Amino acid sequence: MNDHLIALSGVDMAIIAIYFVAVVGIGFYLKRFAESGEDFFMAGREMTAWVAGLSFVSANLGSLELLGWAGASYQYGILAAHWYWIGAIPAMIFLGIVMMPFYYICKTHSVPGYLELRYGPAASGLSAISFAFMTILMSGVNMFAMASVMRVLLGWNIHLSIWVSSVTVGLYVVAGGLFSAIFNEVLQFFLIWFGALLIPVLGLIETGGWDGMVARIQKNFPGQDFTHAWSTLGHFGDNPMGMHWTGIVFGLGAMLSMGYWTTDFLVVQRVLSAKDMRSAKMAPVLGSFFKMAVPLIVILPGLIGLAVLPSLAMPHPLGPESALLAGQHSYNDVLPLIMVRYFGPGLLGLGVTALIAGFMAGMAGNTSAFGTVWTYDIYRHFFNKNASDAHYVSMGRWCTIVGLVLSIGTAYLVMGFASIMDYVQALFGFFIAPLFPTVLIGMLWKRATGAGGFLGLLAGVVSSVSMFFTMKYVPSSIAIIALSDKAQGLARDMYQALWAGLICVVVTVVVSLMTQPKSDKELEGLVYGATAIPKEEDTGFWGKPIVWACVSLAIFALLQVIFW
Repeated sequence: MNDHLIALSGVDMAIIAIYFVAVVGIGFYLKRFAESGEDFFMAGREMTAWVAGLSFVSANLGSLELLGWAGASYQYGILAAHWYWIGAIPAMIFLGIVMMPFYYICKTHSVPGYLELRYGPAASGLSAISFAFMTILMSGVNMFAMASVMRVLLGWNIHLSIWVSSVTVGLYVVAGGLFSAIFNEVLQFFLIWFGALLIPVLGLIETGGWDGMVARIQKNFPGQDFTHAWSTLGHFGDNPMGMHWTGIVFGLGAMLSMGYWTTDFLVVQRVLSAKDMRSAKMAPVLGSFFKMAVPLIVILPGLIGLAVLPSLAMPHPLGPESALLAGQHSYNDVLPLIMVRYFGPGLLGLGVTALIAGFMAGMAGNTSAFGTVWTYDIYRHFFNKNASDAHYVSMGRWCTIVGLVLSIGTAYLVMGFASIMDYVQALFGFFIAPLFPTVLIGMLWKRATGAGGFLGLLAGVVSSVSMFFTMKYVPSSIAIIALSDKAQGLARDMYQALWAGLICVVVTVVVSLMTQPKSDKELEGLVYGATAIPKEEDTGFWGKPIVWACVSLAIFALLQVIFW
């Protein structure tokens, strides 16, 4: 493999340089608005529904998404789109309509903050530590993703690209906190779309539209169905993922996606920045409309790759790291290879800038979330309870830098996985899947106790990690845990998440029934049935969040029929 596939022109370099200067400039400009803890960590709670909604989606649209899901859709076909449809839309609607009132009423800075109010410090501490650990690992994934792009496109040293990008993110997040992260995420949202949308447009032109692309895929891979989302899920062996519909509906739709979109502080933090209750509820609902369209730029490029790059179908059997050492490409290289195929001078600069923007969005989201959780839910709670607001802001800035440095070390862990998304979904199964039942039971069931919440969460995390390593080192266990020996990486992750969530529910309920619950007075503002929900501003029929939630769900259902 050559050191690089194409050289950037002066125009390309100028586009990239302007972007780097712009994001750092925005961070330092917004520093004046991030002097208090409320400003730095929660953006002053002044965001409109549209800004919070765009940031909500953009925080989940980084280079990790662009690069990882293009590779996953090359590996698994259109089944990867489930992570954007059934794996996102119902959960986003549920967050906006059901869960946001409690997050917003109690004015928590984080999900662990809610758990402390509901269950006590033990459950809160466990969730805070596990979440902080996960954000560091996720930041490392973003670093690896961006370094992979630079390696394939330009032949840049992987270490150089990691450090340059991490320093840039550190400068603007440390300066402006969540204010800076949100405004840059909205900017990056549009950059990503304008840059990345060129790939499916040019790809469909080359392949002759959707039908032409499907025909090429069927010719390249006879006997395999990469273009139907549901019709192949009746049997494990009928699709390239080795997945059954129960894994998609219950493992992904009911457990993992609900856990991610309603309890992962990286995305919930953006909605908590909304200026009022209606905006907080509308933000994820509005975000769901954008989310349904994202497969155009993250899933379709992988399908186009199946049509025009069939030679990647057999990557190095020992994973990306071995492929790199052997001079071969892996699934993770699909998107940059497609970019090289379609982008010339000027366009390549725009495309690379879009990927850099995505990387910045993912890194900024993880580092700002890590800073908030560490400062409020670990440092303040366990080490220094009575410091000044200015001290906590300073701590938030310093631990953001520490988080970036730690993330650099975790970037190299990703190389042992066949694709980035196999790694990411395994992480979510460890920390997110058990968290959702803990939060939901706490919000809906007054009888849930602190001991039940803590032990249920702990049982879920331990069981999830145990199942992952059991499947990794005892292959015969795959047929038991994932219900089929044909289950590939993502299928295993879904069943791992499902069982971990169910174990969490059982332990939480059993322990709660054996221990003393809090009184209704103590649960006010935290649980349905013990909380008075404030009335929203009357904005007419079309201004109601529930109306737009129904519209979103109707479009979601239509997409499932179209791509059945």
